[in-house]
Amino acid sequence: MRQYLSLLQDILENGTTKTDRTDTGTKSVFGRQVRYDLADGFPAVTTKKLYFSSVVHELLWFLKGTGNIEYLAKNNVHIWDEWPFKAYLEKNNLPIPEVNSDDWKSQMKEFIGRVASDHEFAIKWGDLGPVYGVQWRRWPDGKGRYIDQISRAIEMIKTTPDSRRIIVSAWNAAEIDAIVETGGLPPCHSLFQFYVADDKLSLHLYQRSADTFLGVPFNIASYSLLLAMIAQVTSLKQGEFVHTLADTHIYSNHFEQVKEQLSRTPKALPTLWLNPMIKSIDDFTFDDIKLENYNPDPPIKAPIAV
Repeated sequence: MRQYLSLLQDILENGTTKTDRTDTGTKSVFGRQVRYDLADGFPAVTTKKLYFSSVVHELLWFLKGTGNIEYLAKNNVHIWDEWPFKAYLEKNNLPIPEVNSDDWKSQMKEFIGRVASDHEFAIKWGDLGPVYGVQWRRWPDGKGRYIDQISRAIEMIKTTPDSRRIIVSAWNAAEIDAIVETGGLPPCHSLFQFYVADDKLSLHLYQRSADTFLGVPFNIASYSLLLAMIAQVTSLKQGEFVHTLADTHIYSNHFEQVKEQLSRTPKALPTLWLNPMIKSIDDFTFDDIKLENYNPDPPIKAPIAV
């Protein structure tokens, strides 16, 4: 994972100071590309702990085709909590505590607990709008029907592997406002394309906005996992995950954490295990996916920008 560490160093050394939606401030570079050959091992960052269980649950959530965080809440995954919680407070004209304060964390924990335990409450307040999974599996075709982009991509990989149109897009311009109004974030990892060569499947992701310290390690692991899963169900070997990042930034309240991470020495990459009996993308469960021989350094905590 030296490629990832080099990206962090690049931003610190060459980044431009910019304002942002959260008023936190960033250092940012524009247009970077990093490649990870999955034959070298699974690209899980080792200089801090990656919560791989959260990566798995989030990807399975995307593949379910929903924008509601009820599944995540029930499985103790909290990477999307802040946005529906803030929207809930705003839409009910409730006081909004300072983000990441003890009061914020306490109220958010109570809110997520209700999402996990009260289905009707989850339906009303747990929805992020037509975000990733919705666009992947239920892209509206304008004729009252939906396009399952994941199933279509898998079929194309099997039947027309040389096609240059094996693309899945999460960026639906007609529904961006609906996402914002619901309290969600417009997709950051917005489009990906598959490529087949020499019996190997590769995936190229375009990411419009990249929170390089907190978010990017999840993105690398998530799309590498998706690549591996789809390679298995199409009887191909795993190739490269190619990651193109547009606005590639570090938040100003993450600088010290980044420096701590850069002081650490990368370790050997772990190995991904997938249940070989799974032949359909929709049959994967949490227990069918494991990360073996993963021995990272301790986690480095940092506040999320909301």
